[in-house]
Amino acid sequence: MQFETFADFIAMGGHGPYVWSAFISGVLLLVANTWWAKARYNKTKRELKALWRRQSMQE
Repeated sequence: MQFETFADFIAMGGHGPYVWSAFISGVLLLVANTWWAKARYNKTKRELKALWRRQSMQE
């Protein structure tokens, strides 16, 4: 589908609010999911390092 102007592209034939809100919601969910996974990975990594440190002290 081709649009004549940028304003037509934004309006999406009257469906612009739905299209752009769905697009933004999807992008925000992907960003939040990526951030959450990275934060969880870092937390788990810190916990494992602390556990390994405690275990090596006991030996």
